[in-house]
Order: sequence, then structure tokens, then C-alpha cells
Amino acid sequence: MDLSRLEAFARENNIELSDSQTAQFARFGEMVIETNKQMNLTAITDESEMAAKHFIDSLESAPYIKELAGDDFSLVDLGTGAGFPGIPLKIAFPEARFVLLDSLNKRIEFVNQVINELGLANTRGIAARAEEFARTEYRENFDFCVSRAVANMSVLLEYCLPLVKLGGYCILYKSGDFRSEMDEAAAAVNVLGGEEADIKTFSLPDSEISRSLIFIKKIKATPDKYPRRPGKPSKSPIKN
Repeated sequence: MDLSRLEAFARENNIELSDSQTAQFARFGEMVIETNKQMNLTAITDESEMAAKHFIDSLESAPYIKELAGDDFSLVDLGTGAGFPGIPLKIAFPEARFVLLDSLNKRIEFVNQVINELGLANTRGIAARAEEFARTEYRENFDFCVSRAVANMSVLLEYCLPLVKLGGYCILYKSGDFRSEMDEAAAAVNVLGGEEADIKTFSLPDSEISRSLIFIKKIKATPDKYPRRPGKPSKSPIKN
């Protein structure tokens, strides 16, 4: 698997990748492509596209995470799917503690196979709905909650912010024009204990695809009533 663009991106962004870490990326890519023949994990099966649209895209948050927390932190990837952005971030931060969450058990079975195959320590995939997971001992337990899931921002924040510690961050990956969605999510940010901290916009290598990282900082505890019962956040997002 040609990972030259990934390696170049890492160098340009001061992300240290050893030969063994690069090999982990290659094996991960192989596993995604192999498993995708039996189970729908991703529409991207070209190796070059995977390096740019999955690996590099996932790692766009890495320089900011390192600036905020160094190498020792806890992170939950909500709606991880085939392991994005969680697995690439874990490879880049081998000392950090990761949980990869998805509601579909088959996806988590694959994610845990990857974790075992790559020897990723302090990492586990969990199959659970976000609304229920936030009622466990993991509530307000993470420095970061990241998500590339395609969902309304208000809904994602109701899932994510209850999992984040005071002083921690939600990092949402968004594409296209998200400003109106951001405006609509203002009430949810406030109600759930957050504040907009920063927005970083970038383009994927050799493409015109524009992506953004939205950072929401947790400044106060999320009220106990959130997240609401399963299905409620998506059917009735928090509004002004």
C-alpha cells in the first residue's frame, strides 16, 4: 500500500510515525479492503483514496490534540464505523487510551479484530448506543470525543458532550457548508455545557474536498437529563 502521501502529511504536521506505525496503517488498510468484500464498511476501496480520504482525513485533528494534551490523554470515537478517525489517531498516539463506539455490533467486531491484529494497547471497541453509553461509568470520562459521523450537529453534541470531562473537547469532522448547522446548534452547545472554541478548515491532498474540524470545549457539567432516551435526540434536536 503506497503511504507516501500519508508520510509526507505526517512530516509536514510534526506527527512522528515510525516504520512500525506506518506498517500498522498499511495492515489496517488491507483489513478494511479485505473485509469490505463481505461487509459494507466503506465506499472507498482504492488504496490511494483510502490514504487521503480516511487516513489523512482522520489525522487532521492530531496536531491540535497534541497541542492541547500532549501524548497522554483519553479519547472516545463516537460512531466509529470501520474505525475512523479512531484507529488512525490511536496509531499516531500509542500511549493514549481509546474507546471506539458504534451501535452496530458487526462493525465493532471488525474494529476489535483490527485492535488485536495491530497490537493496539489501551484500546477497545464497544457496541452500544451513544444515549445508553453516556449513562455508564464512561460519562464525563474523556479528554476528547471525536466523530466523523454524518449527523446533525445538535444531535452529535447531545451524544458527545456528556462523555467529555470539564476542560475537554468535542471535535466534530464536517464537510461542506456547515455554518447554518452551527448556528442551529448554538442552543445545544450552551445547554449541554459547551462553548465554541475553534474551527479549523482544510482541503484533502490532491483534491478540492473541503473539510472542517469544529472544536467545542466543555466548560460546565452536562445536565443529567442528557442525552435523552434513544431516538429522542435525532427526532427532536435541542433548539432555542
